[in-house]
Amino acid sequence: MILGITPARGGSKNILRKNIKPIAGKPLLAWTVEAALQSRMMDRYVVSTEDDEIAQVAAQYGAEVLRRPADLATDEASTLVVLQHAAEQIPCEVVVLLQATSPVRRSGLIDTCIKDFKAGNYDSLATGLACTCIEYGKNTRRRQDINGFFYDDGNVYIIRADLVRRGDRYGENICRKIISRWENVEIDDEFDFWVAEKILQEEME
Repeated sequence: MILGITPARGGSKNILRKNIKPIAGKPLLAWTVEAALQSRMMDRYVVSTEDDEIAQVAAQYGAEVLRRPADLATDEASTLVVLQHAAEQIPCEVVVLLQATSPVRRSGLIDTCIKDFKAGNYDSLATGLACTCIEYGKNTRRRQDINGFFYDDGNVYIIRADLVRRGDRYGENICRKIISRWENVEIDDEFDFWVAEKILQEEME
């Protein structure tokens, strides 16, 4: 079984109540829930939260809610332990992590990623971009001559569930999937929020 999961705790710090803050006409979380429910390849999808209001919003937009203990919703709790909790509660072979902080997903992106993951028999897959950033003062090459590296953007992650249960998010056979720049937006602060809203508003027109 392929399990989709969106972690959404109530204690965000940089943006208060970020996961349910309105953006382009609906709560931030709703954009990810709606994208997840369009997937034809995920067998089950849950929003993992300890927060009653977030649970209500998730259910309002059609998501199943998986309650998690408060100690898995602290600043110190990693995404991996949240995935482990879900994979222990729900039998599955594959976990698809869809973060609410990446609300911009073209139609079909999730299923395209799942198809690539299965076709390559990968241990894990992450979406992202080719990053050519180098610390100022440490580069003498032209930007076009920099090979760069793959930077995961937080949009879609797919991981074998047995690896998750063992505490491994990556495995050895990793698919690094480049996606469009406008899908790379990940909300960490108010500026990111503004950028994401502009993109979402443009897509709705």
